[in-house]
Amino acid sequence: MRKLLLFSAMVVAAGLAPAAAASAAPSIQAGPTAQQLLAKTTSCNQISNGKYKTDEETGRTIAVCDAGNAVFWKADMDVDCDGQPTPRCNKNTDPWFQDGTAYPRSDGKALIADQTPYIVVPSISSTWNFEKSGLKGAGSCAVIYNNKVLYTVIGDTGPKDIIGEASYATAKSLGINPDPANGGVDSGVTYICFKNSKVTPTEDHNKATSVGEGLAAKWVG
Repeated sequence: MRKLLLFSAMVVAAGLAPAAAASAAPSIQAGPTAQQLLAKTTSCNQISNGKYKTDEETGRTIAVCDAGNAVFWKADMDVDCDGQPTPRCNKNTDPWFQDGTAYPRSDGKALIADQTPYIVVPSISSTWNFEKSGLKGAGSCAVIYNNKVLYTVIGDTGPKDIIGEASYATAKSLGINPDPANGGVDSGVTYICFKNSKVTPTEDHNKATSVGEGLAAKWVG
């Protein structure tokens, strides 16, 4: 609370309007509501050849579903801290840390997991080829958890048989424990990715939000 009060005082001292200060944080719950988006995911037209695990020790229970101009899956959220090292994301904080991401920032460097909300898709396999479904790096996705909607990009690829992973920034923005070692959530997360979409620059969350809102509105109809 003390930090919050100090921050508020700094904002007032700087002459910044509250809305201007808030704009620096990732945008949540704009465009279609969570209920409107989830209403489009009540049934699954399965396009994956079989199902995915949520973790190495679990069974295969998660299908990837086609939904017109989007695909979706409902899973858990593991926290990905891969990318450029930061005080929150590095080899000491994350036992599985890697200093690269499958898809880079506009400057060619890896994404920064605690700054850019991104999701992870399973690497291409016989179970599912995300590229053949119209998805690609920097593609637009909506992530829904606990009645909150966050627009993100496809930023990394993960294991071939596991699904349900997103960056530190994604987890934190949705109110999920973002600790890469023991954070995440076991269920209740819906991932909706829009076909043939791309956010440029990849690391610009405001752009990801505006693109995602527009695509989501068209998808909801």
